[in-house]
Amino acid sequence: MREPDMDTLVFFEGHPAALELYRDFEDLLYREFPCVNRRVQKTQITFYNRHVFACVSFARVKKKAELPEGYLVITIGLSAPLESPRIAVKTEPYPNRWTHHIVISRPEELDGELTDWIRESYDFAETK
Repeated sequence: MREPDMDTLVFFEGHPAALELYRDFEDLLYREFPCVNRRVQKTQITFYNRHVFACVSFARVKKKAELPEGYLVITIGLSAPLESPRIAVKTEPYPNRWTHHIVISRPEELDGELTDWIRESYDFAETK
């Protein structure tokens, strides 16, 4: 597990309970996609190859009372909508470009299904 840099620590200042979950997510990405790039911004951490394929944020995609403590929102882009109860929100900002927001709060949610979706998003980003 990589040690978080200063930008990452600043990003998680208001959400310390989510830092370990993020580190697990980051490890998953670097294990599955060794050439991934990362950019820490004010409101999200962006992962990209040629284009963005995944983001981590604390976007309010549900009512506050419905969000678990120590959560992350994983955002991915695909060519078609996913049908799953795990998808908190999905939108089509452009024709055939679907943005999906997935709330995770436990390491067990970083599973094969999520990894497959991220891989699909990674491949989709490569073709843009």
